[in-house]
Amino acid sequence: MGAVNHSYTRTVFLAASVLLALLTGACSSDSDTSSAATSTSSASSAAGAAAASSTCPTATPDAAATPGWTLAGDSGSIAVVGSTDTAAPAVTVETPFTVAETQVETLTAGDGPVVAADAEVSVCYMGVNGRTGETFDSSFERGAPVEFPLDGVVAGFQKAIAGQTVGSTVAVAVTSADGYASGNPAAGIEPGDSLIFAISILSAS
Repeated sequence: MGAVNHSYTRTVFLAASVLLALLTGACSSDSDTSSAATSTSSASSAAGAAAASSTCPTATPDAAATPGWTLAGDSGSIAVVGSTDTAAPAVTVETPFTVAETQVETLTAGDGPVVAADAEVSVCYMGVNGRTGETFDSSFERGAPVEFPLDGVVAGFQKAIAGQTVGSTVAVAVTSADGYASGNPAAGIEPGDSLIFAISILSAS
């Protein structure tokens, strides 16, 4: 039991470290972070908000599922199977995968409102390191979505979601400059690493 609890604690700590970096990566000061955090309380009552799911699907996708997006990078390649109502996404990487320009692909278009660049969003997402092909964070694994202001996250994540519609599933290949240019040691991300995110947009306000 002790080993299981230790593993769980380490996983939660890692997820919290990555999420903190994701949320503060684009912020210029502590005050920006504070103001972004306080905006959460009023987000649920804002006009245009869609009802957010309280869970993210955790089931493994069908092994025979056809990728919704394949992309050859400057090196390596990726194949992405988007999430469904019952299954998490899957990202297959031929490593090392790198891109010189951030690229976004809409896997399925939702029928909700368009997401503004400064919206408060609720999403399920997984992040994969293009250098290693390993998942460094996943709200699908935790089974719970995350909420944050889009103007308080790394640029590549904002580019993936802004302009999409609520209910969409999206994939993005992110350059190091639009991700963690200086790296993120807690997540095993080194300077120069390209990242891949598979995202389900649950709500926006």
